[in-house]
Amino acid sequence: MVDKSGNSDILRSMISGQSGGWTFFGISVLVFAASATVTIVWSVSMSAMDGMPMPGGWTMSMTWMLMPEQTWVGAAVSFMGMWMVMMVAMMMPSLTPMLWRYRQAVYATGESRLVWLTTLVGAGYFFVWSLFGIAAFPLGVVLATVEMQQPALARAVPIAIGLVVLAAGALQFTPWKARHLACCRNTPGQGKKLLADAGTAWRHGLRLGVHCCRCCFGQMAILLVVGVMDLRAMAIVAVAITIERLAPAGQRLAIATGAVTTLAGLFLLGRAAGL
Repeated sequence: MVDKSGNSDILRSMISGQSGGWTFFGISVLVFAASATVTIVWSVSMSAMDGMPMPGGWTMSMTWMLMPEQTWVGAAVSFMGMWMVMMVAMMMPSLTPMLWRYRQAVYATGESRLVWLTTLVGAGYFFVWSLFGIAAFPLGVVLATVEMQQPALARAVPIAIGLVVLAAGALQFTPWKARHLACCRNTPGQGKKLLADAGTAWRHGLRLGVHCCRCCFGQMAILLVVGVMDLRAMAIVAVAITIERLAPAGQRLAIATGAVTTLAGLFLLGRAAGL
C-alpha cells in the first residue's frame, strides 16, 4: 500500500531542518543542477555532429560509432561517463526522497554518520545503473554495426523502434511494473530502524537500484532506441519517471503514461509502414 502522504511528509521534514534537511536538500539540488548542466552541454555537442543517414530514412546516432582517432576502449569510457552523468540528472529528483527515507531511518538509531552512509546508498544505487550502461553499450555497438552492414535490416529499424515503444507502453499495465513501482515509492525498510553500517547502506542502495532498473526498463529502452543523448527524449522520460514515483496517484499516472506510450508506438508503426 503506497503512503500517499509520504512525499509531503518528507518535504515538511526537510524544510523544518530535521536531521540536516536543508543541507541534504541543498546538496541534492546542486548535484542535480551540475549533472543536468553537463548533460545538456554534452547533448548539444553530440547533436552538432551529423549522424549517419541510413536506408529507411532515419539517421544513426554518433553514440554508437567511433570518433576520429578514438579507440573502442576510449569510446566505452566516454559513453560510460556520459551515461552516468545523464543518469544522475534523470534520477536525482526521484531518488532524493528515497535517500531521505533511508536517512531518517538511520537517524532514528542515533547514528551520526548520516552523510557517509547516505552517500553509500546513492553509490550503490548508481552502481546498478552503471551495470545497465555497461550492458547497453556493446549491445548498441553490435546492432549499429550490423545495421550498417545489412541495408535490409537498417530499413526495418523504424518498425523495430515502434515495436519497442509499443512494448514499453504495454509494460506499464503489468503487475510486474506495479510491484517494482511500489518498491520505489515505499523504500524497503521504510518506517523501520536499519542497521547503521556501511555494508547495510551499500546493499540498501543496490536494492533500490535493482528495483529502479526493473521499474524503468521500458522507459530506458525507449530512450536507447530513440536517442540516448536526445534532450527531448531524456526530458520526457525523466519527467515520466519522476511523476510516477512522487505524485500521490503514481500508479494511475503510470497507467496513463502507458496509454500515451502505446498510442505513440502505434503511431510510429503506422508511419514506418507508410500508413
